[in-house]
Amino acid sequence: MSNLNRVNLRGIRFMSVAMVSFILNDALVKQVSATLPAGQLIFLRGLVAVVLVLAVARALKTPIKFEQLRHPTVTSRAFIDGFASILYLVSLFQLPIANATAINLASPLFLTLLAILFYRERVDAARWAAIAVGFAGVLLIVQPNAAEFNRYALLSLFSALLFACRELSTRRIPSSTPSMVITLSSAMAVCAMAGGYSLFQGWRPFSIQNFATLALAAAFLAGGYYCIIQASRQGEFSVVAPFRYTGLLCALLLGYWVWGEVPNTPAWAGIILLIGAGLFMLHRERR
Repeated sequence: MSNLNRVNLRGIRFMSVAMVSFILNDALVKQVSATLPAGQLIFLRGLVAVVLVLAVARALKTPIKFEQLRHPTVTSRAFIDGFASILYLVSLFQLPIANATAINLASPLFLTLLAILFYRERVDAARWAAIAVGFAGVLLIVQPNAAEFNRYALLSLFSALLFACRELSTRRIPSSTPSMVITLSSAMAVCAMAGGYSLFQGWRPFSIQNFATLALAAAFLAGGYYCIIQASRQGEFSVVAPFRYTGLLCALLLGYWVWGEVPNTPAWAGIILLIGAGLFMLHRERR
């Protein structure tokens, strides 16, 4: 196996873990959104995430230097990530989680196009076909109703474009910058921007259970941040990006386990297409 293929496989693994972490985070914060305003909720979760990242960095003895945090490439990525995260969560609170997840999975398509435009990556017909088949599987699983695609759906779609821009901007960050520093900058950006947003919405009293749920969500979020950064820094975008679909598989399993939702026949067909596309991409890399 060539070095490039090994790097691609590492990127695929990091992407898969990141998407599972993000879906678990989404499910937890959506549960709390029934009782707390979006700005307050995102701020509290972000605050816990910042503390967790700092604690992990200290435990791993990873130096957090101010010069690295204020580097233009790090701050610009953090701003994009913070803005995209808030837009996505606001839409998530108003849409079914499966719909919001599916819309957000348009990000690999944006990412592939941006990678071709800015990095001149070559994408052969087989990869294009795998991406198309994977996205077709997503549509079969979600079976979106046109009535449900409102302004919040458009907001979610715009956040998908921003997430693709975020991953492209990760490549511009110097390789000497620790991933923990980039993770911390994203968590701080989300926390600061959500804090400003919460001033316009107001705050409500929250229970210890709400805070504990948000703390667990923050742990998944921090882990997802770290893994998505690693995935973006390793491998070809056009190879790693399709494995965002892992998140939808996690959403399906979570829906069955928590809410007893069982996919119908078209949904199972979509799952087969989705898994088939992912296995095809992985098989090509191993060869």
